[in-house]
Amino acid sequence: MAQRNHASALFCALLAAAASLAGCGRPAQTAAPGAQATGGAGLLKVSLKLDWYPTAEHGGFFQALAKGYYRDAGLDVTILPGGPGAFPLPFVATGRADFGIGRFDDVILAVKQGLPLLVVCAQMQHDPQAIMVHEDGPVRTFRDLDGRSVMSNPGSNWVAFVQMRYGVKFNLIPMDYGLGRFMADRDFIQQCFVSSEPFFAEQNGVKTRVLLIASGGYDPYRVVLTNRTFAKSHPDAVRAFVAATIRGYREFMEGNGAEARARIQSENPSQSPQLMDYSVATLRRYKLVEGDAAKGERMGLLTPERAKAMVQTLVDLKALDAPMPLGDFVSFDFLPPASADAAR
Repeated sequence: MAQRNHASALFCALLAAAASLAGCGRPAQTAAPGAQATGGAGLLKVSLKLDWYPTAEHGGFFQALAKGYYRDAGLDVTILPGGPGAFPLPFVATGRADFGIGRFDDVILAVKQGLPLLVVCAQMQHDPQAIMVHEDGPVRTFRDLDGRSVMSNPGSNWVAFVQMRYGVKFNLIPMDYGLGRFMADRDFIQQCFVSSEPFFAEQNGVKTRVLLIASGGYDPYRVVLTNRTFAKSHPDAVRAFVAATIRGYREFMEGNGAEARARIQSENPSQSPQLMDYSVATLRRYKLVEGDAAKGERMGLLTPERAKAMVQTLVDLKALDAPMPLGDFVSFDFLPPASADAAR
């Protein structure tokens, strides 16, 4: 799942292209044509663009769809798969999808480049990106990366953060989106999704350890986003989508999620029951979706404090030249009442 790490130079080029498609200085088209139409029983037709093919990490969306939570909220939702080159942010910015998912830092930088995007809730409180090493390898802390090589996406903001925070330097090997080099070399270090690649490595006889990047201090949300114009035109639909999504994730993570799992596997047969068990167990182990209740975190929650901290981190990394007002890229108005109160 390392393909879902979008902060590469290629991704920046795609964002620029999306801004161009949206029109120089003109608002983007509100959304895909279906967003203005109604489905059966007066439902509003909307679409969600995933960041990859359907996986267990998307389980909350599929649970809400399979259990009829979106339909009960007045929405006829279509979930559009992602894949190589099919990034959600440009799709949402240019109106080819009404909602998308991504990393909070990527959205902030995309908005800085002129894309009309708005974050409306958290998909996960913490990002699943990690550094994967062999269990018996020499790297045990972020400082141990000094002088080594790491396969990652060039331009990833976490790289600059880790090097700055821990006073280390390491070389980058561009991602090849495979595990062959890792499997063949016990000293090889690779960026991964903590809930995915370690499973495949261990299925092939290689025990792993991970350094969760969020635990190292670079800690963006993974978020649900929409087009600013769509949010202004359909605030009740956005609010309904957020509430149904949070309900779907709560049920998927706390129950068995059987309906969502069946739908995910039907659309992506590589998602075996064993892989989905592993993915969900890992999401729970690291409290990635619901966060840490002792710290006031909860499913879907966004807070101004964390948003400001993310902006300041990007300023410190010189990815932003100055702080951005929160209202430029995030709204707390679409959260369910309990989460909205916590966000104030």
